Amino acid sequence: MTDKFTTFAKLHIPGSPLILFNVWDAGSAAAVERAGARALATGSWSVAAAHGFADGEGLPVDLALANAARIVGATALPVTIDFEGGYTTDPMQCAANVAALAATGAIGCNFEDQVIGTASRMLHPIHDQVARISAIRRTVGTDFFINARTDIFLSAPADMHDAAMVDAAIERARAYADAGASGLFVPGLVDLKLLERVCSGSTLPVNFMAFNGAPGAAQVAQTGVARISHGPGPFRLAMKALIDAARVALE
Repeated sequence: MTDKFTTFAKLHIPGSPLILFNVWDAGSAAAVERAGARALATGSWSVAAAHGFADGEGLPVDLALANAARIVGATALPVTIDFEGGYTTDPMQCAANVAALAATGAIGCNFEDQVIGTASRMLHPIHDQVARISAIRRTVGTDFFINARTDIFLSAPADMHDAAMVDAAIERARAYADAGASGLFVPGLVDLKLLERVCSGSTLPVNFMAFNGAPGAAQVAQTGVARISHGPGPFRLAMKALIDAARVALE
């Protein structure tokens, strides 16, 4: 297992990013592995939707853990799980929940700083999120990859993103790094100049989220990004293909 931790961490190369085409179950994991993936990641929205739940920890934690275990068991690749906010705001319970995730064989997780269930994507104060990250790190050890997600750039439209938001993201990146985070995830940020500033200011490898209309991987790589994930995009593509094929058959 240590080899998987090391392999996964080494895949985060600024300027030559790891590409993660997000999966949601054992079947999609096997398919993406066959396509040539070097590692696998889930997206919480996709996993929840595939099981008939809403995102935002609507998927019961026991089901999230069972699904993670099935994905890990279906592949030889390193698997990181989108674990949202850890299903609690209490640091010790959050650490226990992430330890249960690590016990499935997952080598890492996304861990976000938004207050789950707030429409405005209100963020936890930095010191509260730091307490949770620190508790997770103490509990799971040094190798587990904690991809600290900040929702700063999801709280406003892309045309409102500015230098002040970048400064706030860098402040969080530094605090999260000191607490033991392994990476920084900045979903929603698509301005390449601002993204480059985040990459330059963060001591953690930066994760960009791709989606239709966002800059392409080659452009994003030039900013210094070390990881590109695809969020709910792959699930939506698969469901569109299924609907289209079903429509043809049913007609």
